[in-house]
Amino acid sequence: MRSSAASEGAARLRTRLVAEGAPPVVAPFVYDGFQARLAQQSGAEALYVTGFGTAASHGLPDVGLLGVGDMVSALERVVGVVDVPVVCDADTGFGSPLNVADTVLRYARAGAAALHIEDQVWPKRCGFMAGKEVVPAADMVQKVRAAVEASGEHGPVIIARTDALASHGWDEAVERAESYREAGAELIFVDGIRSRRDAADYAERLGHLPLVYNGLLPLEETARLGFRLVLASGTLLAAAAALSAIYRELGETGAVQVDDPAGTFERINATLGLDEVERLRERYG
Repeated sequence: MRSSAASEGAARLRTRLVAEGAPPVVAPFVYDGFQARLAQQSGAEALYVTGFGTAASHGLPDVGLLGVGDMVSALERVVGVVDVPVVCDADTGFGSPLNVADTVLRYARAGAAALHIEDQVWPKRCGFMAGKEVVPAADMVQKVRAAVEASGEHGPVIIARTDALASHGWDEAVERAESYREAGAELIFVDGIRSRRDAADYAERLGHLPLVYNGLLPLEETARLGFRLVLASGTLLAAAAALSAIYRELGETGAVQVDDPAGTFERINATLGLDEVERLRERYG
């Protein structure tokens, strides 16, 4: 059983991903409902529920300390307050191919339009951390097959991610990417792309496949390189830097200066849907 949000979001995302001449779909990192509402209000056409950010929201590093239930809860909070497609991190699928199939179904019920699974060993590590290890490619192929079959024709878009670049180099990463695509993955995601040179190599070596890029390059460059889906990690990094500066200011001065605090408060309430709540209050007493 999958939610209508998942089916509708997946259909919208699939249509957008193959639109002739269209730029990549850009999905900012979010991990709660407030961020999700702000991102949609600012014009985002898709959102990405980040595993790194969700772990951080628990005060934890992204090293496999959260379970599938934690990610489903984060996904539900986001899907419940927006009407754009939501992509979600599904880590390694949280176990064997059977677990992967169950994860896909749980994400579908929660409303995911797309999800990615990766070929790391469990417990996994953030794609930009050192010390990552990957499972045999054949094992990951079985996970991809399980995910694709569980999703079916109208379920979430299945994205296969490989983390083999850091530990094994480009040849292995390319071989894995191609095998995951042959197993049915709709999009391919090589993580750990750190520089413009890496991004260019990625596009050159695997541009014959529909690719996901996770990084900081501007839209003009990601469009030129042919990426289909961009996971915009810069939103989380910039937010963390801004919050750190705000808390430092508070610690040093005992206050935080806000331009137009009353107006900001009203805008936050508008973003959170207070007007609709008040209308319902009036209607039902």
